[in-house]
Amino acid sequence: MDRSSRIQFSGPGSKKPAIVLLNNIDPDWPQTEIELVKTTTRSLQNDLRSAGHKVQILIISDSDLEKKLIKYPPDNWIIFNWCEELPGLPHSDVNVARILETLNYTFTGSTSDVLALSWDKAQVKHILESYNIPTPAWTLANSAEGVDWNCFPAIVKPAREHCSTGITEDSVVLSREDLSKRIQYVVREFGQPALIEDFIDGREFHVTVWGNSDMSALPVAEMDFTGFNNIRDRLCTYESKFTPGSRHYEMIKLILPAPLSEDQLAVLEDICCRTCQAIGIRDYARVDVRLRQGIFYVLDVNPNADISPDTSPVCAAEFKGYSHADFCRQLVYFAAQRHPRYVTKSDS
Repeated sequence: MDRSSRIQFSGPGSKKPAIVLLNNIDPDWPQTEIELVKTTTRSLQNDLRSAGHKVQILIISDSDLEKKLIKYPPDNWIIFNWCEELPGLPHSDVNVARILETLNYTFTGSTSDVLALSWDKAQVKHILESYNIPTPAWTLANSAEGVDWNCFPAIVKPAREHCSTGITEDSVVLSREDLSKRIQYVVREFGQPALIEDFIDGREFHVTVWGNSDMSALPVAEMDFTGFNNIRDRLCTYESKFTPGSRHYEMIKLILPAPLSEDQLAVLEDICCRTCQAIGIRDYARVDVRLRQGIFYVLDVNPNADISPDTSPVCAAEFKGYSHADFCRQLVYFAAQRHPRYVTKSDS
């Protein structure tokens, strides 16, 4: 998809979609983080208004989303779902989508069922395997006892988390003793099974896929681990995403576009688009992939990836010529294809 293929609208008065920017703030966050969310949201509001959209901001700081939506009738508004969770309720991006669905809103991003599926890494792996999409060999463990695993190096992570939660250098294990210790840690600290995977010690790519019936990939980003000699360091940890000043945050470099041959790029984009179709992705997602001995292995699928201005999906869009506002507006256009008020030219 290129800039010339953006969706156009017809309908009552040929108006552009009216947008509710839905975001969340947890009162327990540091004040600097709260102000950053507010500033970023206002900036996007101004950009979308400049493009001719009516835009209202709705930032929720408690769990009563339904009450706050009353003044925005679903027949007249599209919800830009920038909400990662209901404050104080982990994993509740699913709840947000379910509330929007129950109230008949058209909103950007995937359905509540897809969001719920994405938290269940084992089920995602089963689906990938059923579609013959390469993914690292794996197993689940509820305890360190009786685990049938002899493939090292391996990586051990919580089976029901996102954002590299629970992933540190210690997640990469090189022996059965290390494996047992890490399984015990994950089960104890996170209260969920440990996912054990073959650790693909190779190049890592983050691929943003967008669209619906016609999906395509934005320029591929590569996470460059060449600054690390120790195999345990060559991964995206929680710190690499959220702790400025940490070794992983500072030393992992983003390469955009990733240096790949035309044949490699074609294979990678095909795998990522097929992955999103298999999972049921809507509008956009980020697919994390590693390359080893010519095979691209899908590590994870994130249908609610962070799309703040400095993230890999937005950087990829900017390389393609889309500003942050353009990227977000395109997501609104994808969603509008599901709204009875708007009809694309191709449907006319």
